[in-house]
Parts: sequence; structure tokens; C-alpha cells
Amino acid sequence: MPGMSFQSAKRHLWTNVCLLGAVCLGVVAVSCGPYKPEDPEGPTFFDLNTPAFFPTRTAIPENNRLSVQGVSLGRYLFYDGRISGHTDPADWKTCASCHIQEYAFEGGPDYAAPTPHAMLPLFNVAFNTETYHWNGDTDSLEQLIFMALTAPDEINGHPDSIVAQIAAIPFYPDMFEAAFGRPASGAPVVTMDRICKAIAQFVRTIVSAESKFDRYVRGETTLTDEELKGYRLFTTEEGADCFHCHGGSGNMLFSTYGFANNGLDPDSLRTDPHDRFSVTGRETDRGVYRIPTLRNLAYTAPYMHDGRFSTLEEVIDQYSEGVHYAPNISPLMHHVSEGGVQLTEPEKQALKAFLLTLSDPDLLSNPSLGKPQDDRLP
Repeated sequence: MPGMSFQSAKRHLWTNVCLLGAVCLGVVAVSCGPYKPEDPEGPTFFDLNTPAFFPTRTAIPENNRLSVQGVSLGRYLFYDGRISGHTDPADWKTCASCHIQEYAFEGGPDYAAPTPHAMLPLFNVAFNTETYHWNGDTDSLEQLIFMALTAPDEINGHPDSIVAQIAAIPFYPDMFEAAFGRPASGAPVVTMDRICKAIAQFVRTIVSAESKFDRYVRGETTLTDEELKGYRLFTTEEGADCFHCHGGSGNMLFSTYGFANNGLDPDSLRTDPHDRFSVTGRETDRGVYRIPTLRNLAYTAPYMHDGRFSTLEEVIDQYSEGVHYAPNISPLMHHVSEGGVQLTEPEKQALKAFLLTLSDPDLLSNPSLGKPQDDRLP
């Protein structure tokens, strides 16, 4: 890759994405094969329609396969303030209160997150086969949703109140039965488990794969000279050296979903009770956080686990000349001894131009991901 010509780099990209697809096809996926209910009247299989060059292995568990009815139910619940379980509308909060479609399902630049860390993207999570949160303290999307619904600094609902509130809304019991089937005699049709599963089904359909770079990889468009220069910087060690953590040729998620100390100032990382160390107890995990995707950076400010950077320029400056050494800094931070990769101003502009090709405006306006146009929703 260092010293590689652009044509060679492009061939390298196609070779790797093809190899990735071949490897993924050989892996036994967490989700494999269509949902085939025994009851022909039961839920209808929902085709996630995996985008070109995305991994075919997903994090869809066998006990919560996607169905048309389940996804529809989850979408309603995602946008319904009564999911908080509170009776006073002034206290209602929805999943969409914080995960706003026009900001790629994050909170937007003016959102003051009451949670310990800034938001992580809520798109393409169907392809995240690792853990969740910045510190990886959650094993499944269903568990993550339960935490969001009940955490005091999020929706702050109580499971009993949430279930009672949703079950009392006339149209929901039928939707739950259509999505999950008729329960055993005497068992409730609306449960907290089913609520979390339905919302998880909808969230897994939030897929972002229509950026300019996606179209470029599919051969549908071209990149400008500056964008191509930024791409070369992104994928070379002597350039911006981004690809080790965020993926280069063949990684269309633009994250390994691993964890790293990326060289932020050490003093601010020593006392965070919610870093990776809080989960593993390993000293080497102090100040270590999830590597997020770089897709849709145009819409997902602020950046870093604590939202310390408001602009993409600040992020690029950090990796260019603001990297600090720490004993456990990621070995992939190859330029720490120089304080960063030391980009010139034209190189910074080129890298930004490339990163913006990962923006997917279709995600922000896709009506199937927005609030259902239904007068029964408040």
C-alpha cells in the first residue's frame, strides 16, 4: 500500500472486497437463511437486503429474526412517547427524541447528552457482531434497548409501567400477536422482552449504504482528484494512516468495532469510570474506547467518546499533530512519537473531502425509517 499507484490501490480495493465477501460466505452467520414460520399465517420474513460488499454475517439472533410485522411494530414503538411508561405527556420521551433521523439517528450538534458518553451511530448495527457502547459493556442490541428504556439518564421507564402503558393502547396487542404469535394460554401478548425485540428489529433495518463512496465502489460514479488524494492518504501508513482502525480496502463498515487508546490527552482519560477498564478490569484498558464508524461524519458531530470536538477539522488536527503518548496507546498509532501523522493543510483538506464521500443523505430522508404517518401515534 505505501507507494501504491492509484490504479493499483483501486485494484487492491476490489480484490479485498471480493475476498471479504468470499470469506463471509464461508462463515456460519449468526443469522442465516430466511425466516420460515411453521404457521403460514405467522410473521413474514423481512429481507434486510445486505448492501454490496457489506459483510454477510450479521448480529441478528435466532430468537429474534426479522419479520415484516416485527419491524413495523418496532418502528411504531421507536417513535411512540408512551414507551416511557409515564402517563403525563410532558414526561414522554421516545427513542427518536435522542436518535434523530436528520442527524443519522444521533442527537445533533446541539444535543446535550445526559449519558456518560456521547452517542454512537445507530445505523448499520445489524452488521456489528461485537459488543455495544463505547466501553463494550452490552452484549446485544436487545439488551442495549432495555437499558435505554429503563436507564434514569435515558428514557427512564420502569418495565412494569412500560408494558402496562403499551398493552393498554388498543392497536398494539394485535400488532404484537402478528409479530410474535399468540402466546400460551394466559400469557400476556405484550411483554418487555417483546418490546425490546421489536425495537431491535426496526433498528437493524437502519442501513446506510448509499454514500458517494458506495456508488464509487459499485462503479456508478467517480471521485474527484481531491477525494482520490484523500482516499490514498486514508489507506496508506505514510499518509493519514486511518485504515488500520477504521478499515480501508474491503471494510465497508469503516470500523473494526474494536477498542483502542487513540492518543487523546492522558489526563482526561485517567478518571473516567466508564472506559473499557470498567468492563474488563485490565490496566491496559484505561482510557480505551470503541472505534466508531466514520460513515456519515457530516451529520454526527460532536466527535469522540466525550464529544470534545465539534468539527471534523478538529478531529483531523488531533490525529495530525495532537496525539499524546500513553503506555497503552494502540500499537496501530504508528506516528505517536511525532505527535501525529503531520499532514499538510492541502492533505487535511483532501482527507476531509474523502471522509465526506461517506455521507449518505438518503438515510436522512428515507420514509420507511421515519415516524409512521398514523394518527394513532401521539
